[in-house]
Amino acid sequence: MMKKTTPRTQVVLLVIISLLVGYYFGVSKVSFDWKNYKPVISAVSKEPPPGVTTVDFSSFWNTWQKLQASYYDKSKLDPQKMLNGAISGMIGSLSDPFTVYLPPTQNDNFKKGLAGQFSGIGAELGIKNDRDIIVIAPLDGSPAQKSGIKTQDQILKVDGESTSGWTLSQAVEKIRGPKNTFVILTVLHKNDKIPTDIKIKRDVITVKSVTGLIKNVKCLQKCEVVEKPCSDCQKVAYIRLSQFGDNTNSDWLNLVKDIKSRMGFKGVVLDLRNNPGGYLTDAVFIAGEFLNPGQAVVLEDTGTYERKTLRVSRNGLFRNTPVVVLINKGSASASEIVAGALKDNKRAKLIGETSFGKGTIQQAEDLGSGAGLHITIAKWLTPNGTWVNGAGLTPDVIVALDSKDQARDTQLEKAIEELLK
Repeated sequence: MMKKTTPRTQVVLLVIISLLVGYYFGVSKVSFDWKNYKPVISAVSKEPPPGVTTVDFSSFWNTWQKLQASYYDKSKLDPQKMLNGAISGMIGSLSDPFTVYLPPTQNDNFKKGLAGQFSGIGAELGIKNDRDIIVIAPLDGSPAQKSGIKTQDQILKVDGESTSGWTLSQAVEKIRGPKNTFVILTVLHKNDKIPTDIKIKRDVITVKSVTGLIKNVKCLQKCEVVEKPCSDCQKVAYIRLSQFGDNTNSDWLNLVKDIKSRMGFKGVVLDLRNNPGGYLTDAVFIAGEFLNPGQAVVLEDTGTYERKTLRVSRNGLFRNTPVVVLINKGSASASEIVAGALKDNKRAKLIGETSFGKGTIQQAEDLGSGAGLHITIAKWLTPNGTWVNGAGLTPDVIVALDSKDQARDTQLEKAIEELLK
């Protein structure tokens, strides 16, 4: 005899059946969606450019088709991201860390940086050994500098995510972000063996590329900068150039005209420390402040066995003024061009540490839809034919900062001493 099921038992069975049915259709629905989702793709502008006639793209489209047919989660197959990845891979085959594809956001960030304002931590990044993301230089007064980021720091992780295999543009995109948000960088300081986690609060970074003032110097046993003028003080002009950006030339002209109007200073200390570079034309312009018209600033080698010499084309205000130049490991690219030009033309001594060593020139191209491409178009050499790539410029007088007394600028002190000899 079959027993009658109580109402309570019936409710329990109904709940169990509902759960099983829901689970079955839920799993089936997800599986169904994954297998049948197909992104709508319309390939446009697919004709090859003139001169490209022998490349077989069948493997590219076969790969695309097989991913579309077999990859388990079709919603992850974003056609634009796949295309961006293919472009990045094509550029990566050159093994040139400075030839990079910049998707719209990254390209916009780069342009804002040259314009002198962006939101982030304020550090110029680079790649060494074709794989390591490093800090070329933290910008003056930036959150990066205040948090303890230093030149030559290797960035191992960003918010816990390894930077292994990242491109330079990927690192910049991950580290930048809105004002008042935080990013945690895992860095390995030079000469350290244990990485350090540094939490940095992002801010709007405004880069003033040129600053300067007249310094009062009292020389007894050694030369020291003093705050107030004194009867036995000498005066030197100190000019700090932090980058070669959109406003550098106009800011420079305004500053040097003001300094030139102040009589009585003995010479100029040009501080290019932690200057990551910028526009080549700006480097030629700045060097022209100290060199005579017609003198060589930089040699451009495009690999066609022809070298183009870029020369001074203006009458600078400091052509006959004594000058010394400060450089360090954060001095790269355009700042190395200026330092190398003044050294080779016997206009200045270089004081400080060996520079970064970036000896190539990039050309920025807009690709439409906000994306950009930086292409290495040439290598540059100093007027005497020295290629600094990887080696950097060696100072005439090597001076390290005093690690025990960070308030003291031993490099600047030595520069002033050399200037006043």
